[in-house]
Amino acid sequence: MLDTTPLETAVDRLAGRLRAAPQSRLRRGAAAHGLELARALAVRAQRIEFPDREPLVMPEAGLFAVADQVAVAGHDLAEALRGTEGRPGGGGDESAGATGAGAAGSGGTAGGAAAGGGAAELAEALELVRTAAERCGC
Repeated sequence: MLDTTPLETAVDRLAGRLRAAPQSRLRRGAAAHGLELARALAVRAQRIEFPDREPLVMPEAGLFAVADQVAVAGHDLAEALRGTEGRPGGGGDESAGATGAGAAGSGGTAGGAAAGGGAAELAEALELVRTAAERCGC
């Protein structure tokens, strides 16, 4: 089974920092960056779990909900990645790579778990979290 602990730790850390951030920082862009990350992680998880379905967009739930959205989306992706072990190509449907997670603005390759293996998708997700943390100032 793929060890997704680093992803779970990273999203929990960022979510905690977003929860502790003052409202002024959230309004200056931290919440928007957090929502962008949550949406990107959610799209990646959905492409693994439901490769034949167009991913749903995570709604904007407000400044004070973004930390929970990051945590939920990150843990959903971690769970989806854990489920990729033992599937052909490391997970997902091989045809999923044709649409690309980048099409949803999340960067990287969609069906990354299918095309490059769960470990590659995990590494890309960790980089997304690190970049978002820098952009949030958290």
